Amino acid sequence: MERKSKKDAAGQLTRLRGGIPHILSGARQDRAERSRGSNAHLGERRLFEAEQELNAVRARIEIKEDVFVDIPSTLHPRQKKVLELIDVTAGYDAERPVLQGLELQIAGPERIALVGANGSGKTTVLRLITGNLLPLKGRVAVFTSFAAFDQYSSLLDPTLSVRDNYMRTNPGADENACRAALARFRFRSEAALELVSTLSGGKRVLASLACVLARPTPPALLILDEPNNHLDLDGVNALEAGLRAYDGSLLVVSHDQGFLDAISITRECDITGFRAI
Repeated sequence: MERKSKKDAAGQLTRLRGGIPHILSGARQDRAERSRGSNAHLGERRLFEAEQELNAVRARIEIKEDVFVDIPSTLHPRQKKVLELIDVTAGYDAERPVLQGLELQIAGPERIALVGANGSGKTTVLRLITGNLLPLKGRVAVFTSFAAFDQYSSLLDPTLSVRDNYMRTNPGADENACRAALARFRFRSEAALELVSTLSGGKRVLASLACVLARPTPPALLILDEPNNHLDLDGVNALEAGLRAYDGSLLVVSHDQGFLDAISITRECDITGFRAI
């Protein structure tokens, strides 16, 4: 429009000076007016198309909310013993144990990172604590309720809705208790009926946490094996928010120091020294 205006002004000046015959000048002026009208319509059409495209893009935007969850207390007394492993030898072959002389004690509400080189036996320790593996020697005792999470949210049945998963993992809950619990983790009304298989990584983590931490009394110990692997940023944020709101004990295997810092790990237990030779 600026270029057209300058060109028209220059043409008008030439006409005033008599440089263009009157008939030719009138024809050019008519064309200029038609061109201005055409450009105006073109500009309006392009503006309309741009506004339509902008509205379509806005409709696709997912509003990201900061994750904050309010969960019940575990009611576990401070400094009360949670678990202990005393002089434990463990493995999958009595002739070739993975760990030997393992010692570990946790009192609430400690947050412990289980560290060690790959293959040092971290997963073996978790299997001992959850009862999926019996020690070859020594004592393993868990003194409170616990729940285990892994990187695949395998606690959940992907063929069921979030609501049905909560009812499955909390068989004593009624519908009102279920809906109230899920609402704490932002699964309200229709969102609670979504199939787990359709959820994003972040929502799947929230659903797992809801099924365990939104109980009237959550377990006093959470065991987490690389829980933030394969999660997008939303999933990691959701997991960190849930664990920050939890007042029980944590036993975590993770190589992500940033994640461990975010969930306020209180001490590390390096099991490399218990590796059987």
